[in-house]
This record gives sequence, structure tokens and C-alpha cells, in this order.
Amino acid sequence: MSGPGKVSHKNRHEPMNTLSNAPTTGHGADEPDEVEISLYESRKKIQPRAVSGTFANWRWALVWLTQILFYGLPWLNWNGRQAVLFDLLSRRFYLGGLVLYPQDFIYLTGLLVMSALSLFLFTAVAGRLWCGYACPQTVYTEIFMWIERKIEGDRAARIRLDNAPLSAGKFARRAGKHGAWILFALWTGFTFVGYFTPIRALGMEVLAGALGPWQTFWIFFYSFATYGFAGIMREQVCKYMCPYARFQSAMFDKDTLIVTYDTARGEPRGSRGKKVDPKEKGLGACVDCTLCVQVCPTGIDIRKGLQYECIGCGACADVCDEVMDKFGYERGLVKYSTENAMTGGWSKAQIIRRALRPRVLVYAAVLATIAVAVGVSLYLRVPMKVDVIRDRGALARMVEFGRIENVYRLQVMNATETEQQVHLTVEGLEGITLASEPQVSVLPTEVRTLAVRVQVPPDIDSGSHPILFRLQSQNDPAIHLEEKTTFLVPR
Repeated sequence: MSGPGKVSHKNRHEPMNTLSNAPTTGHGADEPDEVEISLYESRKKIQPRAVSGTFANWRWALVWLTQILFYGLPWLNWNGRQAVLFDLLSRRFYLGGLVLYPQDFIYLTGLLVMSALSLFLFTAVAGRLWCGYACPQTVYTEIFMWIERKIEGDRAARIRLDNAPLSAGKFARRAGKHGAWILFALWTGFTFVGYFTPIRALGMEVLAGALGPWQTFWIFFYSFATYGFAGIMREQVCKYMCPYARFQSAMFDKDTLIVTYDTARGEPRGSRGKKVDPKEKGLGACVDCTLCVQVCPTGIDIRKGLQYECIGCGACADVCDEVMDKFGYERGLVKYSTENAMTGGWSKAQIIRRALRPRVLVYAAVLATIAVAVGVSLYLRVPMKVDVIRDRGALARMVEFGRIENVYRLQVMNATETEQQVHLTVEGLEGITLASEPQVSVLPTEVRTLAVRVQVPPDIDSGSHPILFRLQSQNDPAIHLEEKTTFLVPR
């Protein structure tokens, strides 16, 4: 090894590919020159040019929408508490008026399934829409690049700064940029933790310097991830770390909308003046300005065809339309289109009609079915739960008048934010009675454990008998629960 990522080859008899002009046969052959083979390609820093246009406006609209939701939701109140809070310590999850418990995990499963199906649907219709417009990596990279442009200038100024020797001015600009990035990343980490710890209390703890170890860890961990991914690594995350870039082609077909370069119209490319007729020079519409490459956040040339690095953001389409306008050419040299549309010269109406193909309709139908099922389940959900656990310490015992008694532990979960007066009854055997207090009070969002004694007459046959607990809320007649268990009568 002559250095990291290098292989040195000096012995021509070793089974290794080399490049050499020296002879390779015969005992008298000269030794070949040393050849170094690079095992990796060093990263070429990408400085994207700022762009405006239809797709850029959509991208920034989603940046604003997602970040207003992310940074704003923890500060909203609902019934005197945080509107959205995943309280892991108390094992309660608040979503507006909903109070969910770990037993409601099925709803999270439904949400994850809907997210996956939505990704499949959007990808089949229009490629990497999620990546180009709403993925956190894209959103935060866009924000970090905006900060960079405000402090270091446009693309040309940033490139000059990169190539300039270290000076006080360069150090100040770089320090200002990284300082702004770090502050934004810390605010992002603080907000993230604010979804799991009441954010107002968390803010007071930060100001008082009284953060707990886990809160401190997660704030700095999420801040470091945001700073590293959006500020330093950027396109490297999309190209090498994100699995979606690798399997996206499995969800594409010839009718999927992708960012496409119209080769038939653009080639042969070449520079020319605005007043030059390209047909007289035998040129296509592409003026070979390379602006489509300069605005690309992953540094690809869309004119070489679709590549897995393309996140479908449409920046190249926006800048190409600007160039076409300057030269007086028709827009759409780079555009969203499909492979079949480019081959067959389809109109927009034909593309839209073809978008409603069986594959897309199946995805949409399954997604709608699951969404309706989850919605109906949430609407019909009873906001109280009960679990019955038999007291293992005394399975059955004889009490006064020879009656047989079983003891149970009832865990009652009140998923409402009002106190519930609950009336408890038991049935299933002749003469069965509840020997403990039938009326219980459960505080808002409380999980209360009750010791319940159930007795039957002594003439009940021995063995295991099914019984049923009924719980009825006195506050809301619609809240009633039933839970089955067994009553044991010893021999």
C-alpha cells in the first residue's frame, strides 16, 4: 500500500491488472513502472446555482409548509396541555383530542402502511416526488443552502471563496455560515425533543441549565445529524446512504413521469448567439450552457438520461425554461414526461389519461381502503380500555357461608380527558355477585388498577367457568366495555 485507497503494483507476475508500456513476457523484460489504482473517488464539492421557476416555487412552498408544521405543532395547546405530545414516560400519546396508549399500536401500523403505499403510488405516477419536494433531507438541505447563499454569496462567489487562500475575511464568512447552521440545527434538535417532552418545560430547563442526560443526548444527536446531513454531506446522503435511490427503478415503468431531456429536439447541442437560426447551423435547441448541471443539487447532467442520483426536483427544468425564453425557443426541452410520451409524442392529456393505469388504480384503491378502515376504527374507538388479570396469589378460596371467591385485578385505562364514573357488574354464573365496590372513579388519562372480588354460591360445579365483566360509564352512555375471563371452582 502506498497510501489510503491506493494499490501499488511492482511485480509483473502478480495476478493484477496494470497499465504499463514495458514488455510483460520473457526473463529479460524490464520491470513495469509502478501503477497506482484508486479504490475510491474523492468527493467533488457541488455548489448549486440558485434557480427560480414553477418547480422551485413548489419546493419552497413545501419547505414552508413542512417546517411551519414541525416547528409550530409543539407550541399548540389543547385542553390545557400540548396538542401533539408523545409522552414516553407516562406511555401516553396525545394527538389533538385523541389520547392513545401503547395498546393502540395498531393505528401506528396503519399509518406506516399508508405511508408506504403513498410512496409506491406517488413513485408510480411521478417518480421521486417525495425526494424532490418533501423529504427532510431535501428540505433541510434547501434551508442550509439558503443560509449559505445569504452569507457567502451566489455560486460564483462561493467557488471563488473555496479556491481562495485562508484569510480573515474567508474565516469570518465560514465561521458565520457554520455558526448559523449550528444554531439552526440546535433549534431543530430542541424542537424534535419537544415532541417527547413538554416543550415549554423543556425550554425552561434549557434556560436554567437543568436538562436531563437523555434530553441533552437527543437534542445534540438530532442537531448533529441535521448539521451533518444537510450542511456537510448533502447529496452524499441521497446518493450513497438512502436505500430509496437504489430500488426506485423497481417502481418505475414507461408511463412514470420523470425529469426528461428531449434528445430529439435538443441534439446536436452547441453554443450560438440569440439571433442565430439553429437550423441553418444544424443545431438542436440545447445551447450547451450547462446551467442544468449547475443547478442540480446532486451534480448530474440530465442530458445523459435518467440517473439514480436524480431526485426529481425539477431545478434543471426551471433553468432550462429560462434559457429557452431568452433565446425565443419553445419551453419544455427539459420537462416532466414519460418514456412512452417521449417516444410517441403524446400530449399532456394523453399523459394524464395514461397515468390512471391499473397499477396506479390498485395502489390508490388499497390506500383508500386502509385509510377509511383506520378512520372508521378511530371514530368507533371506545376511549376506555380494561384488562382483567387473575390474582395468582389466591386462585380460589372459601369465604363466609361457604361461598367461593376469586380475586381479579382490573386495569382500567381512561383515554378521555374527563373524569369517568364507572359502574362495574359481573355475570355468567347463577348467583354470581361482586363483593367489592361496584362504583369506581377514574381520573382523566389515568390508568387505574382495581382489586375486584367475585363470589359464587357453594353449589356451583367444580372446574373453570366463563364469566363476563361489564363496565359502564355514568358520564357517557356510549362508553361501555366487556371483558371475558374465567371463574375457578376447586374440587
